[in-house]
Amino acid sequence: MKILHIINNGITDLTRKIIDTQSKEHEIKIIELSKQNISYEAVIDDIFACDRVVSW
Repeated sequence: MKILHIINNGITDLTRKIIDTQSKEHEIKIIELSKQNISYEAVIDDIFACDRVVSW
């Protein structure tokens, strides 16, 4: 399963633990909106390319 994590205000300890646990069995992609200048189109493409999307 492909899981996309969209992080709005930085990665917390809880966020890191969950991502680390999920990455053992799933393909993980992380988008940190506060650190990256990402195009709207790229975010939408990633959302539709993944099976699950989590917004933090």
